Amino acid sequence: MEIEQFRYDNKIVQKFLYATMLWGVVGMLVGLLLAFMFLFPNITDGISWLSFGRLRPLHTNAVIFAFVGNAIFAGVYYSLQRLLKTRMFSDALSSINFWGWQLIIVAAALTLPLGYTTSKEYAELEWPIDLAIAVVWVVFGWNMIGTILKRRQRHLYVAVWFYLATFVTVAVLHIFNSLELPVGALKSYSVYAGVQDALVQWWYGHNAVAFFLTTPFLGLMYYFVPKAANRPVYSYRLSIVHFWSLIFIYIWAGPHHLLYSALPDWAQNLGVVFSVMLIAPSWGGMINGLLTLRGVWDKVRSDATLKFMVVAITGYGMATFEGPMLSLKNVHAIAHFSDWIIAHEHVGALARNGFLTFGMIYLLVPKMFKTTLYSKGLANFHFWIGTLGIVLYALPMYVAGFTQALMWKEFNPDGSLVYGNFLETVSQIIPMYWMRAIGGSLYILGMLIMVYNVVVTIRKGSSVEDELAEAAPHTRVTKRRLDGENFHNW
Repeated sequence: MEIEQFRYDNKIVQKFLYATMLWGVVGMLVGLLLAFMFLFPNITDGISWLSFGRLRPLHTNAVIFAFVGNAIFAGVYYSLQRLLKTRMFSDALSSINFWGWQLIIVAAALTLPLGYTTSKEYAELEWPIDLAIAVVWVVFGWNMIGTILKRRQRHLYVAVWFYLATFVTVAVLHIFNSLELPVGALKSYSVYAGVQDALVQWWYGHNAVAFFLTTPFLGLMYYFVPKAANRPVYSYRLSIVHFWSLIFIYIWAGPHHLLYSALPDWAQNLGVVFSVMLIAPSWGGMINGLLTLRGVWDKVRSDATLKFMVVAITGYGMATFEGPMLSLKNVHAIAHFSDWIIAHEHVGALARNGFLTFGMIYLLVPKMFKTTLYSKGLANFHFWIGTLGIVLYALPMYVAGFTQALMWKEFNPDGSLVYGNFLETVSQIIPMYWMRAIGGSLYILGMLIMVYNVVVTIRKGSSVEDELAEAAPHTRVTKRRLDGENFHNW
């Protein structure tokens, strides 16, 4: 049988990895500045474009769409070529995807501090940038689907399913939530109004978490965890059940953001039901990821990549148990508007997204530059200081949230509030804000250590931008193959 030779495009993966690290540092530094604003409220006094209200959406957009977004593209472009045994459909589309996404990030970094915003959570960018996002996202999907159609590997591994679901759903969410009437070059108004606007926004907002921060990272988990562990995925059948159940349930959980609002009770309750149902597929995915490491847990002790991935999977499990619990009305009544929500969000973001990205970077950089990691000791130090940072960030925020809830609901016999002055609550949780700032500082320090480690690794290696590969022969797909016997070829 004649073996066809072809080359993978590593250059586009390298570009997205560089962007991931750059925007990760920028976005997290903005977040750290915001954390210190709770301790020193006048730190940027008099500078409107550095006010909390303008920096907060800059932080969320930078870490979600710049840091995590570039990490998604890097992981997808690397794994898709190897899963499908072909080069990406179009080098030109890959470049448009990269440079278009970076221009969108720069546009966001300029407009948000200047006060140009729709004021819709995670969708603050104005209409010209929204159009650009739609175009670049379609380019990404075009490139991905074109690659799938010209593949040399007949079987579509479950990671590809997660990538496809991400592309389709994010496109629908972004387009429908961004329907707006422009009234100026950088000003528009939503076509929806009142509670309909709120419902569409949180259908989008919650699913920005579901289909941008979760489903692509589950696809990356199903590819990179078996690769890092040198083991096939624990249960391919479970991964398929995980995919379909998650896709069908997750999309309807958004109304739990609107409990006790003007949204009709039936819609609120439906959101709660779907949120609670989410525990099953989410934990199925977590268990599948962790059980993939059966027989290689001794390797986790020394391998920083695996340690990052274990904590990422565990963080995913914790966040996806806590989310459904927070959707229950009696729990929501305690947590709403409190720092408990901040803790919940950051357990998912710092552990699931941040740590899986770090593990992926430590795995990919030595492979693509044909060398070994400069310092395994620094990588392990990054893991421990990052983990400590997450703990020091999250636990104080849980305590702050419980403290706020208890104080806000303390009444005198005559029905008046015991703590009527809002500043009484704030003064009680200042120590927790100090611990959060310290935890965030440790997390960023770990990332800076990673950047140094990666830069030195790249300098001592040799870049292979077009990596030679061999096409998979066209063979009948067997169950043994599905269960991962040939996963080394992926």
